Amino acid sequence: MALEQPPEAVHADVAGLGLRLREARSGRFTVKELAAAAGVSAGLISEVERGQGNPSFRTLYRISQALGLKVGDLLSADGGEQKTAADVVRRHERKLLQLGENGLAWQLLTPNLQGKLEVLKTSVPPGFTNEEAPFQHEGEECVYLVSGDLLQITVDDELFTLEEGDAITYDSGKSHWYHNPTETDAVVLGVVTPPSF
Repeated sequence: MALEQPPEAVHADVAGLGLRLREARSGRFTVKELAAAAGVSAGLISEVERGQGNPSFRTLYRISQALGLKVGDLLSADGGEQKTAADVVRRHERKLLQLGENGLAWQLLTPNLQGKLEVLKTSVPPGFTNEEAPFQHEGEECVYLVSGDLLQITVDDELFTLEEGDAITYDSGKSHWYHNPTETDAVVLGVVTPPSF
């Protein structure tokens, strides 16, 4: 699936991530202290802060936990202030969250991560699995398979197989992971409350 946002936006997001990480760390941790608390290398922290690194979601999660933040706090600089009765996110204005080299890419359909709801459109590439680094976060999650042959979702060691048009809702505080065993992208719509990215 081709994502609508140009590659330049990804680089800008990585640079913004570095700035927000440095601001969150400043006055609280040295690079070495944060690296030790997160269980990652100091070189990786330094690289990300310079806007040169593209950490995996798992790494970013560990760093955010060490800082006492949610991943979204490092990814979004939006203040979340609503200026009108509704916020429209145009197709070309979606924030692209693509971390690491595993090919998983999220598009944020809500204007930011500061509201009560998080809606993500995700492209799960062929062969993808995050069994070794499952997701687990506060809240409730509903995943709808928009397109693709099928997607396997394991929640608390119970396997569920979704076909196009199927949806699943679960307690996202339970360990959960995705597997796309097919040769085509699986495009899913994920709704999470409260936002936990």
